[in-house]
Amino acid sequence: MHLALLPAFRFRQVDRLTSQPAPSAFAASVPAPADPVAAARRREAVLRGDEPLRILLPSYRSDPHTGGQGIYMDYMSRAILELGHQVEVISGPPYPRLDPRITLTKLESLDLYAKPKNWMGIPSYPKGASKTWTDIQEYLTHISGGFGELKSFGERLYKHMRGRAHLYDVVHDNQTLCWGLLKVRDLGLPVAGTIHHPITRDRDIAIAHARSLWMKLLIRRWHSFVNMQMKVARQLDPVIVVSESTKRDVVTEFGVDPARMRVVLHGINTRDFHPEPGIVRKTNRIMAVASADVALKGLIYLIRAYAKLVKERPDLELLVVSKLREGNTARELDELGLRDKVKFVSGITLAEMRAYYAEATIAVSPSVYEGFGFPAGEAMACGVPVVSTDGGSLPEVVGDAGIVVPVRDSDALAAAIGDLLDNPEKRANIGAAGYRRIQEKFLWTRAAADAVAVYKEAIGTRAAADAVAVYKEAIAKHYGMARADD
Repeated sequence: MHLALLPAFRFRQVDRLTSQPAPSAFAASVPAPADPVAAARRREAVLRGDEPLRILLPSYRSDPHTGGQGIYMDYMSRAILELGHQVEVISGPPYPRLDPRITLTKLESLDLYAKPKNWMGIPSYPKGASKTWTDIQEYLTHISGGFGELKSFGERLYKHMRGRAHLYDVVHDNQTLCWGLLKVRDLGLPVAGTIHHPITRDRDIAIAHARSLWMKLLIRRWHSFVNMQMKVARQLDPVIVVSESTKRDVVTEFGVDPARMRVVLHGINTRDFHPEPGIVRKTNRIMAVASADVALKGLIYLIRAYAKLVKERPDLELLVVSKLREGNTARELDELGLRDKVKFVSGITLAEMRAYYAEATIAVSPSVYEGFGFPAGEAMACGVPVVSTDGGSLPEVVGDAGIVVPVRDSDALAAAIGDLLDNPEKRANIGAAGYRRIQEKFLWTRAAADAVAVYKEAIGTRAAADAVAVYKEAIAKHYGMARADD
C-alpha cells in the first residue's frame, strides 16, 4: 500500500535546483589520506582555534518547506559559516535553501514522492534511474508503504565519502540516524548527530488518531525506519538534542545514554521574524502555524477552542498557515460548521508571514508534542503574545513570556485566548516579554557557537581514541616481535 493513502505524511513537491555553488574549497591545504602526521597537526590547530573547522552537514531532504529539519539546516549552516568556519551541506532532494557561500553537494535519490503515479497510485520506477541494490531497496520499500529514504541516503553518503573523509574535520548529521553514518565514522571521522525529537512520538500520536486498523498498520509500516534510528543513536557520540525535553524523551524512547547528549537550543531567525511597527495589529484575529493534517500539531484542539469562542465573539477570526486537505481536520471543521469560517493560507513568502504576525492579536501553538517549536519562537520574535500548550519543549521556548496550557485541552485554550482578548494591556506586556526572551536566549549565533563547541569536543574525543588505538597496536607489535625473536 502506497504512502498516498497517508495524507498526514505527504511531502510537498518542489522543483530540483538547477545550479549549485562552485566545488568545495576544502581540498586546498588539506593533508592527503596517507599523511597521519599532517592530519594530527591539523587537528591540534583546529582544537587550539588556529584553523577554521571544515564541517560536513548531511541531511537526507532539506527544503525548508518539508519541515523543521530544513529550517534548521538553513539557519544553522549560515550561522556556523558566519563564525568563520567552512561548511558543506550534502543533501538528497528536495534540496535546501542555503547561503550562496555554502557549498551544496547534491546526492541524487529516486525522489519518489515527487514522481507521477501510475494507475495503481504508486510511482513507476523512474526512467533512466540507476538500478543499484540501494535504489532497488528504496523503491521496494516505498511501494510497500515504508519510508526508505533514510537508509538509502546513508548508503549513498558512505559511497560518496570513501576517499574523501580527510577533507573534513567533523560530520554533523541532521536526524538521518542511518546505518551509513556509522560507516562514515569508521572512515576515521568524528560524527555528531542532532535529534530534534524521537519520531516514536509522531508515530504513536498518528496511530492514536487513525480511524481504522488498516490505517494504523500503514502508519506503523511507514515508521519502520525508527528501529534503525534507535540503534544508530545509541552508537553516536556525541548526540545533540535541541531541548531538555527532547533529551529526556530520547533517553526514554531511544535508550541513549544521557552522558553522551549535549543540549544545543535552536535559534530563531530574527533577521526575517521581527516586529513591523508600520502594520496595525488587529484586535480579533487568532493565528496558528500548524500542519492541518498531522495529528502531532494539535490543530483540532485549537479549532474546538475557536468553536467555543466564536459563539460569543462572532467577528473573531482564525487564520491558519497551512494547507487544508481532506482528512480529520476537514471533517472536524464540517462537523462544527466552521469550514467557511477558518481561513487557511499556504505557499506564502517570509514577508507575508511577517505581515500576518504583525496583524495577529494572538498566536497559538496547539501542538501535542514539539521537539522545539519554531512557530512559537517566531511569533514571539515578532512581538505577538503567545498561547502555547505544554507539549514537549514548548514550555522551554515560551518560558514565562507567554501563556502555557495543558495539551489536548480545548477548554483551557479557549479560556487563555479569551482572557487575552479581553485584556489589551496584558497582551502588550506578554508580546514585549516574548520579544525580549528571543533576543536574550534564542539567537542562531549562540546556537552555532554551542554546536561548534560540541564539534571540538567530538574531535578531541576521537583524537584521544585514535592515540590509544595506536599505542595498543604498537605494544601488541612490540611484544609480538619479541616473542618471535625468542
